[in-house]
Amino acid sequence: MKELLTIAEARLPQMIEELKTLVEIESPSDSPSDVNNLAAYLSNRLDKLGVKANRILVQNGGDVVVGRYGGEGKAVMILGHMDTVWPLGTLARRPVRIEDDKLFGPGSYDMKAGLVVAIHALEVLQALDRNPKHPIIYFFSSLEETDCTPYKSVLEANAQACDYVLDLEPAWPGGAVKTERKGSANYVLNIRGRAAHAGADPRKGISAITELAHQIQTLNSFTDYEQGTTVNVGVINGGIRPNVIPDNARAEIDVRFCRLVDGQAIDSKIKALEPYLSGTKLEITGRIGMPPLERTEKVVALYQKAKAVAAQLGFELGETSSGGVSEACVTSALGIPTLDGLGADGDGAHAEYEHVLLPSLATRTALLAGLLLEL
Repeated sequence: MKELLTIAEARLPQMIEELKTLVEIESPSDSPSDVNNLAAYLSNRLDKLGVKANRILVQNGGDVVVGRYGGEGKAVMILGHMDTVWPLGTLARRPVRIEDDKLFGPGSYDMKAGLVVAIHALEVLQALDRNPKHPIIYFFSSLEETDCTPYKSVLEANAQACDYVLDLEPAWPGGAVKTERKGSANYVLNIRGRAAHAGADPRKGISAITELAHQIQTLNSFTDYEQGTTVNVGVINGGIRPNVIPDNARAEIDVRFCRLVDGQAIDSKIKALEPYLSGTKLEITGRIGMPPLERTEKVVALYQKAKAVAAQLGFELGETSSGGVSEACVTSALGIPTLDGLGADGDGAHAEYEHVLLPSLATRTALLAGLLLEL
């Protein structure tokens, strides 16, 4: 295993240059043409490595890049996303810069460094003339930061051809991989009351805002921190002016859960909400959008393999859980052993101080290469 790290460390300058290149190709989720610029670059890079890469059209999004390396049979999926949360023009305000051993730049940590690791791990193996036991399926997505629904079926179909999924999302700050992620659901609650003059005829009105206040109390009661379930009413609005009893109110609700069964229970509770005030009407829309990455025996077994490889490379690989979702949740829900957070170390995902710890590019590349050999 040590030779993997030696070669990866020797390749670190190339990795840094490639990371700069990827960050400077801005790729916000809502700009398909810019995501496609990155898709074209990555497709070309994979082609040069002998990976048969294809681009799949996505409705209202950038293309997905899917590539296969190796022969027939069950594969290992290397999963990552090309899109970032940063709007066009962010790079002009926050250009790539390197300070000490940190590279700062929009999308660097989440997750263009992971794309660099995905590419260079194969180059390290090729330099040693060592092939993974499994074929590799590369899946680089285009709407991970918003909603993967337009290509979810394509992701699932490719994942079902794999024995394992290795997601190159960034490591938890400090280097831990993620063996558990919460699932998420989103809902909109619309309430209709009855308008009236707040001074002259208040009793003729039914306040939709008062009804909403009752509903918020009920929704808050669904939170169970010990179980890992949270319900957050994050946006509210209603009414038109202070002297009118409001006949409308609206709330946007975020739900997070560690187990799918818990998410389904909350889903049922929210959809079964009843009015408190006579005469009000509730309209509830929404659904579970992303299942959780549950810490199953299969996930733990895969983590233990990665931990053993890391030990042979000379470092300890920790594990953690995250309240955020990723496309690893999709593949894990299919029952496929999935390990998340194999990308580079750093900090500041979705924050202006986003950065990558540059030495980690080499260690994570060696880790991925070693894991591909061991699986």
